[in-house]
Amino acid sequence: MMKHPRHQVWIKFLLLLLILLSYFGYLTYQYDFITGGVASLITWSFFVLCTPVADAGFLLDFPIRLLLGVRMVLSEIVVWLIAILLNVFLLFYLPEYYETTFVTQTMKMILTTPFPYWLVIVLSGVGTFLSIRFGDELMDVFHHKERLFYLRHHFKHDLILFAFFILVLFGYYEIISTLGVNLHS
Repeated sequence: MMKHPRHQVWIKFLLLLLILLSYFGYLTYQYDFITGGVASLITWSFFVLCTPVADAGFLLDFPIRLLLGVRMVLSEIVVWLIAILLNVFLLFYLPEYYETTFVTQTMKMILTTPFPYWLVIVLSGVGTFLSIRFGDELMDVFHHKERLFYLRHHFKHDLILFAFFILVLFGYYEIISTLGVNLHS
C-alpha cells in the first residue's frame, strides 16, 4: 500500500528532524544545553552556507513547496539569511561556541579567512541555488500540463546550467581540500 506523497514528505521531514534533535542531544550530553544548542545551530548553518547543494535548507524548502506551494528558491533565500545573521551574531558576541566540534571550528576558519575560504560560501551559494532551481523546475514540469513542450524548450538551457553546476562542485572540492577536510573517508 502506497502512502500519499504529502505523508511521505512529513515522514522524511520528521526523520531528518529526529537526526537533528539527536545531534543536539549528543552535543548537550557532551557539553551542556546552551552549548549543545548553539553548536547545533552553527553546524546547521555550516551545511546551509558551506555545502554546494541544498541540504540543510532542503529540510524546509521541499516540504514548504509541497504543502504551501511556495517556490523553494524563496524559502532557501530566507534560510540563507537566517544562517548568515546567526553567524554574524555568534561570531561577534559568542565566538567561543565555534571551538566545540570539528565542524564548528571549520566554520570559524571559513568565516574568519576571507581569502580563499569565502569562496567556499560563494560556490556553495551558486551550487545551492542552481540545485534549488533544478528542484523548482522539476516540480513545475511535474505539475505542468504540457510536459513535452516544457522539456523540449528548456533542455539545452538546463544542460548548460548542469555543466556550470559541475564546475562549481569541482571548484568547491578544490578549495575545501585546503581546509584539511577529507571528503573521501
